This record gives sequence, structure tokens and C-alpha cells, in this order.
Amino acid sequence: MTTGNTNDAIELRVDEIAQLFDTLDPFPFRERDLDREAEEFIVGWARELPVDQPIRIVVHFPESDLQRKAAQDLAEAFRRYFSYRSTVLQRDLTELLRIGRRSLGIGVIVLMACFAIAHFASGFVDRPLSRMIEESFLILGWVANWRPLEIFLYDWWPIARRRDLYRRLSGAVVEPRPFPAGQSGADAAGKPAPGVVPPH
Repeated sequence: MTTGNTNDAIELRVDEIAQLFDTLDPFPFRERDLDREAEEFIVGWARELPVDQPIRIVVHFPESDLQRKAAQDLAEAFRRYFSYRSTVLQRDLTELLRIGRRSLGIGVIVLMACFAIAHFASGFVDRPLSRMIEESFLILGWVANWRPLEIFLYDWWPIARRRDLYRRLSGAVVEPRPFPAGQSGADAAGKPAPGVVPPH
């Protein structure tokens, strides 16, 4: 499989369309998962495309009746797969935020308890020792909030960005383009092929 992109499209050249999908997947063609390497190439190129423009995926394949028939289901197969992946990522994001809210609730309770303990310790222990106990509990209280802060400040947005990218890919325009048998992938794509993935 040869892959690449132009300024406004992702282009792939395959020896057969089934090469784009997981050959071990028992589901019908249009419901199969994409091959891992094919998905990585498509997603990687999609990241480089402008976010305000629709994505086009151009698939070049040898011209034959069998391949033409497979090409009819190609757009639907891509749409179903990327829509499914965006749904999975949305579930992951929802679960992460749920964990974040629960962790934040626990962290706030621990922080309040630590403030109370630090306050009372300052009245019952000698000053040098009370100062150490007060600072230790304050540190413990803030450390208890480290995980929820990490979730709400950093962890959620990479998942959201990937979800949005898969949503864009689920709406991509897929253009099957047959080429005569024997023609090279470079000729089919109209430019030198930038990379090759070994067939599986």
C-alpha cells in the first residue's frame, strides 16, 4: 500500500481494497475494522490538513470488476469505522471526566480535613513541631488533588481532539479511483509515492 497526501486530500494506492481492512475481522466488508497501519497513515495525514476544510480520501486501486464492487462499499466502511472510533473516544472522555469529578470530590474532602488537622495541631504541639505537622498536612491535602487537576487541566483535551478528528474523518469524502492493471502507484496518484507499507 502506497500512501501520501496532497494539499487537500489523503491519497492511498492499494493492490486490492481489502488490504485496507483487518483480514481477520469476521464481519462483512463494510463493517470491518481498518487495518492498524492504514488507520495510522490516514489519521496521521488528517492531522496535517486544515481543520476548516472537509477531508478527502482518494483510494487508487487496480481496475477490475471485483475491485469496483468492493469500492462501492468503501465510503460506507470508512464512515462506519471512524464514527465508531469517535463514539469509543467519547465514552473514554466521559469516563475520564467522571473519574475526575469523583477524584476532585475526594481531594476536596481530604484537603479540608488536612486544613483542620493542621489548624488544631498548631494549638496542641510545640511551635517547631507544630509548624512541621501543619506544612506536612497542607502538602498532603494538595497532593490529594493532583490527579483531578491533571485530568481537568491536561488529560481530557488530547482525547477530545482525537475524537473530533475521527468525527471529521467519519464525514470525509471518499473517492475510489481505479487505474489500469500494471500502472504504478506513482502514476496513479500523479506524483512520487512518499511511503510504502508492506502488504499484510
